[in-house]
Amino acid sequence: MELKGKAWKYGNDVDTDVIIPARYLNTSDPAELARHCMEDIDASFATKVSSGDFIVAGKNFGCGSSREHAPIAIKASGVSAVIARSFARIFYRNAFNMGLPIFEAPDAVDGIDAGDRIVVDMAGGILRNETKGGEYRFTPIPPFMQELVDAGGLLNYIAKRSNSQIR
Repeated sequence: MELKGKAWKYGNDVDTDVIIPARYLNTSDPAELARHCMEDIDASFATKVSSGDFIVAGKNFGCGSSREHAPIAIKASGVSAVIARSFARIFYRNAFNMGLPIFEAPDAVDGIDAGDRIVVDMAGGILRNETKGGEYRFTPIPPFMQELVDAGGLLNYIAKRSNSQIR
């Protein structure tokens, strides 16, 4: 599966309080969370992000509190995946549990600027920067994690498995 979109670039240590500020945690509605995604670091993000775009960031993306609202807000905003140098451990698991693909691709982060058009071949582990012509390799998502993404998250995955076992 290929993902295509524009890059939104951020730095190191983007924490969950920046991804979705605590003042909006009184809801778990994905559409409402998406309206406030990244607003404390980039006020224009929620109104300008397009379906299929990517967040590209430095090291330790998703650090801070373990709120599941962060990957929900990112996914609901239309972002197809997050590409970073590294991810905070709890965010990494929460992202897959919510069905948001994330990729650790340190070399690619250096070669991508905000606004670049990129294509990610999830199965092949290849990221292409169509704006600059660069190509980067990353470790593809492990098969079980890919099943979670394909199902739309852990709860959907469990529901589908339960339904298939009933028949």
